[in-house]
Amino acid sequence: MYYTIHVNTKSGVNILGILVFSIAFGIILGGMGDGGKPLKDFFNCLSEVSMKIVNLIIWYSPIGVCFLIAAKLVDIEDLGGVLSSLGFYMLTVLVGLAIHGLIVVPLIYFIFVRKNPFIFIYGIIQAMVTAFATSSSSATMPVTMRCLEERNKIDKRVASFVIPVGATINMDGTALYEAVAALFIAQLNNKSMTAGDIVVTSITATIASIGAAGVPSAGLITMIIVLNAVGLPDDDVAYIIAVDWFLDRFRTMINVLGDSIGAGIVNHYSVGELDSHPDEQEMEETSYQDPPEYPEKEGNVNNGFSQIPAGASDSTPM
Repeated sequence: MYYTIHVNTKSGVNILGILVFSIAFGIILGGMGDGGKPLKDFFNCLSEVSMKIVNLIIWYSPIGVCFLIAAKLVDIEDLGGVLSSLGFYMLTVLVGLAIHGLIVVPLIYFIFVRKNPFIFIYGIIQAMVTAFATSSSSATMPVTMRCLEERNKIDKRVASFVIPVGATINMDGTALYEAVAALFIAQLNNKSMTAGDIVVTSITATIASIGAAGVPSAGLITMIIVLNAVGLPDDDVAYIIAVDWFLDRFRTMINVLGDSIGAGIVNHYSVGELDSHPDEQEMEETSYQDPPEYPEKEGNVNNGFSQIPAGASDSTPM
């Protein structure tokens, strides 16, 4: 049996290549020290300018989104079929998030820690409810850290390191959502996804989710990167904007859950090292001691100084 390998090229931007290059570029630039400072200053300035432009766009985004959805609704020939597909899309995302959050993530915790993961999850239930209400893993960070430290007894040094990092780069719920959304948009355009396209979609969604901000609906921005990677029209994001606000709450819960489970695993393997290096604040509190109190002697001694009886002269007779 012989196999024939076909190599095809697609027109468009090589999004996956850009992402890999950007990661390698950032790692090397960060290791250059003072030599890369001019380029770092340039990108910091570029980031501030971009944020101001985005802030200006946000003020007009409700009007733009309204017309974007209206234009898509006018172009739809079978509105009932699209709404039905959109319902199945929502169900698929929710089922996928449930499988990931109730089976995969707890199983990872159980394999590494050998403890009941649902007891751990019960300890962060307040953080997950806050994530559902705010749709932002960054806004949930204080609640998440408090739940980990007070209810799950995670060392505050681990929580203060893992949770901010996880809120920035650990977006497992967002990655799952973007992969499903790309497949949904492909089906709407009657495009069959090959195994290679699905692999590229999964890898691109995972890498793109790392750069997603921990703010509501940030996945829609990186969603465009995923669609361009597999040659899908990026303007079809308008189909899922109408339901994104609802799904965003559930994927934020999964993001917070993944961050907390990661903190629990790191704390489990760092217990011995953490015990051998006590917290600096605790060392300061332990090393600080009140000055010793000396008991007062009865009679003529008060606070270490002799008292002169009343009527006595301070001069000695010659």
